[in-house]
Amino acid sequence: MEIPRIVGAGLVVIGAGIGIGKIGGSAMDAIARQPEATGKIQTAMLIAAALIEGIGFAALFAVAEN
Repeated sequence: MEIPRIVGAGLVVIGAGIGIGKIGGSAMDAIARQPEATGKIQTAMLIAAALIEGIGFAALFAVAEN
């Protein structure tokens, strides 16, 4: 029963990493197109990344429970 938990935890980490990477890449594209909106874009990016990271931690704790 241990292997499915390890695989699940790995998938959670990979998914969160992909999500945060996509947010960062999209934010860089947006900043390149509209440099005057850098502050708003960075704020939105950090909030979204924090939410994804929080969900990732919650999923890891759910997998590690029991």
